[in-house]
Amino acid sequence: MLEATVEMSQKDKFLSHFGMIDFSFDKSPFKEKRKEAEDRLSNMEFPTSKTEYWKYTRVNKLIRQEYILGEQELSSEIDLGVPTENCLVFINGYYSEELSWTKSEEGIDFMPLSKAKEGNQPLADRFDQLSKKEEIFSTINSAYHQDGVFFHAKKGKLAESVYYVINISAGEKAISNPRNMVIMDEGSSAKMIFKNLSASEGYSFTNQLTEYFVGRNANLEVNKIESESDEAFLISNDECQQDESSQFKINTISLSGALLRNNLNIDLNGSHTETWMNGLSLLHGKQHVDHHTLIHHREPDCVSHELYKTIADDASTGVFNGKVYVHPIAQKTNAYQSNANMVLTDEAAVYSKPELEIYADDVKCSHGSTTGQLDEEALFYLRSRGIGQKKAIAVLLNAFLSDLVEHIGVEHLREEVQAVIDEKYSGVK
Repeated sequence: MLEATVEMSQKDKFLSHFGMIDFSFDKSPFKEKRKEAEDRLSNMEFPTSKTEYWKYTRVNKLIRQEYILGEQELSSEIDLGVPTENCLVFINGYYSEELSWTKSEEGIDFMPLSKAKEGNQPLADRFDQLSKKEEIFSTINSAYHQDGVFFHAKKGKLAESVYYVINISAGEKAISNPRNMVIMDEGSSAKMIFKNLSASEGYSFTNQLTEYFVGRNANLEVNKIESESDEAFLISNDECQQDESSQFKINTISLSGALLRNNLNIDLNGSHTETWMNGLSLLHGKQHVDHHTLIHHREPDCVSHELYKTIADDASTGVFNGKVYVHPIAQKTNAYQSNANMVLTDEAAVYSKPELEIYADDVKCSHGSTTGQLDEEALFYLRSRGIGQKKAIAVLLNAFLSDLVEHIGVEHLREEVQAVIDEKYSGVK
């Protein structure tokens, strides 16, 4: 008898990392969502270089690695740098009660997603509504997510505290799927910070997904800090839905990591909304950072501002692909999109593709992209005033990034990011 040898596909090998996780503890509606996602995965494949949406970001290196999924203790002390009364910490996708601390604030629910699943109706009603069902990494998260944060600001509540969420990759070969949900009821306001950190060297993979529901007249500011090890992979999907007269700002600060991919999708589902999307990437070595944004203007009288800047050093690569889609009903739309890049070496590269797709005739929409090197005349001017070469370069790079830093609405975080910039470019040749 001939014996047939069946070789597992690369997708099956990757998904096998999650095969031994027991999700039977999950509540009924969430188990059903997991099953639906698993069923979709059977008909999906990982993107290749021929996939337009992933044209400049290759995932082969990411999916071919061997990973270890599970909780791990931190092998060394790590400075979380969190001067706030509310912080939830997750290690490899699992909640760490030991490292977390909270102070109850009336009108605010801030807890691990696993706890919220035990009986929170707003979570059950909205879970997985916004995730992109055709996107394979989002679908993997929906099927195999571990834990994450649930944040709910009740009607009219103005949050007094800044709320932190820390995701830590601990141990070599760590893999995790953090899942978050943020709900802002009518007239509420809050500021949140999401940090991704590495506690050890060696490669790891974090595949996170966050859903934001910003209600009528609500105001939410989100700051994302990506500071992984130089061998870490991170894919982050952020999905946001805005209702009438709401305001949403998201600042993405990419500092380190081997491959960072940020997918940001925003639906403006009510009139008179305001949206700010800002990105700051400081690239070094062979780091690769890819920002993909999509904003749908579905209603009239809405405003969106998009500003992304990259400094690419050494042999790093930056990618920006931002698309603004204006629907026929969305008259009086005002959409501004800008991407500016600074390339410091001949080996570094930046790919930029800002896009507008407009089906309304009474709009103000603009987009632009610039990529260049340090201004030699400005550098000469500073040198002629007695400023040294390194200091002069640092001054120019700081000036290039200053408008992005000012968008950070949390003072201590703004100072922290500025300190990183000062230290990073003080010794640039």
